[in-house]
Amino acid sequence: MIVITGPTASGKTGKAVALARAIGGEIISADSRQLYRGMDLGTGKDLDEYGDVPYHMIDICEAGYKYNLYEYLRDYQACYDHITRRGKPVVLCGGTGMYVESVVKGIALPPVPENRELREELSTKSLDELTAILKRYKTLRNNSDIDTPKRAIRAIEIAMYYHHNPHLKAQTEPHPLTDAVVIGIDIDRDTRRQRITQRLQARLDAGMVDEVRRLISGGIAPEDLIYYGLEYKYLTLYAIGKLSYDEMFTQLETAIHQFAKRQMTWFRGMERRGTHIHWLPYNMPNHDFIAAALELSQRH
Repeated sequence: MIVITGPTASGKTGKAVALARAIGGEIISADSRQLYRGMDLGTGKDLDEYGDVPYHMIDICEAGYKYNLYEYLRDYQACYDHITRRGKPVVLCGGTGMYVESVVKGIALPPVPENRELREELSTKSLDELTAILKRYKTLRNNSDIDTPKRAIRAIEIAMYYHHNPHLKAQTEPHPLTDAVVIGIDIDRDTRRQRITQRLQARLDAGMVDEVRRLISGGIAPEDLIYYGLEYKYLTLYAIGKLSYDEMFTQLETAIHQFAKRQMTWFRGMERRGTHIHWLPYNMPNHDFIAAALELSQRH
């Protein structure tokens, strides 16, 4: 498997499509928001870019749903098995560092049953109290487990289940893949910022505000869209009259720049945690990129 990752607006999809087409492979997405149907412009699906290259893990659940890492690893594995059984190479492409790292590290998350008594016991506690409880069982690397009380309670439920079933906890320990080559798209900060701004304007011109309004009129609660952050947070606030257009654009542009910076922080952390990322220039011609990726794969 070849992994193509990197920050937003670095051109990952185009490089992954070119590579998959050259090797007769199929793409599995590692993007935590492209999973949702109807959330197209705001997540940058760019589905036309795939052409005849098969892709997976895009448009697999309804907008408003809160998909999690357990579900991603389960569904990723099903896709991977389906592709490789047909003798096709896999290209994993996306910028959600937690998804990419979990796959490459060979993380498995056994299913955890619902504990209704525990949920009832925790239902009256504040988010701060739930966070403190969760910290007794695990180190929090990000805020995904504690962004709502419901998710925090589920995270505690899982952590306590593993605590009382240590044989399952062993299954969640990393078993790094030996056949995965990880390639990062290297783009300098100034070019990245310029591309982010240009892409944001292009998506607004293409109707991104209308997309958000359609989702809301289709029954998605504004707070559920705001949950997804970035484009859906700020465009929803604009659509419901909480921000002016100029405020929306300025705040969203800043948020995307900050998001790209956080992505790079995660990738550097991956490298510190033992994942070797081969960085290739964003402006490398596709035929050179393909040759470099195949050389890395053969050398690996």
